[in-house]
Amino acid sequence: METADQKPTYEELLAQNTTLQLEVFQLKEKLSLFERLLFGQKRERFVPQGDNRQLDLGLAAGKKEPLPEPTEQIHYTRRKQSKSQTPPIRQPLPPHLPRKDIVIEPQEDVSGMKMIGEEITEELEYEPGKFYVNRYIRPKYARPDEEGVVIGQLPSRPIEKGIPGTGLLSHILISKFVDHLPLYRQRKQFKRLGVDIPDSTLVGWVKAGYELLMPLYEVHLYRVLNKDYLMIDETPIEVLEDNLPGKSHSGYFWVYYDPLEWQVYFDYQPNRGRDGPSELLSTFQGYLQSDGYNVYDDISSRKGIIGVGCFAHARRYFDQAKESDPVRSEWMLLAIQQLYRIERQAREEGMSFQERYRLRQERSQPILNTIKKWLDQECLQVLPKSLMGKAIGYILNQWPKLQNYLLDGRLEIDNNLVENAIRPVALGRKNYLFAGSHEGAKRAALIYSLVATAKLHEVEPFEYLKDIIGRISDYPYQQITDLLPANWKIKFKK
Repeated sequence: METADQKPTYEELLAQNTTLQLEVFQLKEKLSLFERLLFGQKRERFVPQGDNRQLDLGLAAGKKEPLPEPTEQIHYTRRKQSKSQTPPIRQPLPPHLPRKDIVIEPQEDVSGMKMIGEEITEELEYEPGKFYVNRYIRPKYARPDEEGVVIGQLPSRPIEKGIPGTGLLSHILISKFVDHLPLYRQRKQFKRLGVDIPDSTLVGWVKAGYELLMPLYEVHLYRVLNKDYLMIDETPIEVLEDNLPGKSHSGYFWVYYDPLEWQVYFDYQPNRGRDGPSELLSTFQGYLQSDGYNVYDDISSRKGIIGVGCFAHARRYFDQAKESDPVRSEWMLLAIQQLYRIERQAREEGMSFQERYRLRQERSQPILNTIKKWLDQECLQVLPKSLMGKAIGYILNQWPKLQNYLLDGRLEIDNNLVENAIRPVALGRKNYLFAGSHEGAKRAALIYSLVATAKLHEVEPFEYLKDIIGRISDYPYQQITDLLPANWKIKFKK
């Protein structure tokens, strides 16, 4: 039986009650966030509540009433058209498509009649791709006096003594890494066209394509890392384990993006640790833009590297706290929206880097000063483990890096460009689910690098791969940079 001494005191009960209320509050926040992620809108577009579309950051000398805009009334009458009177306008079919003429004569006898014209109706048709075989026929000639035989030399082929041509090998690579079509599905397509290629053969061809393009991949790495401004991000990829059948391992693509010359480099690492990026960036000097992952913070602390933060990531935490703390969230989202308006102005007016730098010093810097003052005040008013507390904690921890985009007009306000480069990987994961091995993931990184860079330079991936696969075996290594997408577009694109 409980004695009086064993009963909790009022102060203990009050402390327990406070702790339980905090736990309930945090659980409600998590539940609300999960419901939003599962059932709500995924986009983070922010529309301010009420009529206030402009954040008052206290920068103006005094409030001024907006001047009334001059208006005039215009009256006119027009006839209302019914839908039947405005038929849709059909766009003409592209003139470059080949035409197959099918002449349809009248059923009655037209002998003695004079043709006065014709009506043409075009129909867009499609037929699946077809295989065909290149037959290299090389006549052999005997030299006089039995001095030997003369025969033409075969051109270099993508796979020595292999049967795939440049078009087929490129199609397999593009289908897998651009159209996200796993090899087993490609095999089914080929069977419908009358050619059955074993899975092991397709895997071997992909591996051979990787080895063929490896020198270009190495040169591409050097070109990307030899810059003084890079963005970096990482994304997971499931990889099957050879020694554990049926089990998968979470590997990572580390993505390095050069926003000034539009180059993307994918590097596969078996984990999310610091070893991979730390080694790759061991000689890097310049601006490194990233989110707040601690690996990036460690690299940015090196001498010669200036870390630049990502306002898109910082904004995301406040977006997640909208429902639990709408007032603070709206204030911060409006403030960040002001910063992005300035960036949009610079972009729409086609400002140079120097002009963008001056614009930011004049308009963005005062807003950032106001945001920092607000953060310092509000961090004392929120629970550290609440969504708002985590949002404020993240942005305060990243603040030195976040404001560094003001240092150079070349720098972006966020890391979105590298995130956009990663999106094809996310689409691919939904289709092929995992890489068959760590080596397979490395092959994917090579193709993703070249294809993503080609897209940034508006180079059609299949046309590009088909051409360089046909050239690279005989191309001088000292000039292999000619085959990188930007240079290839200038030198070889038809």
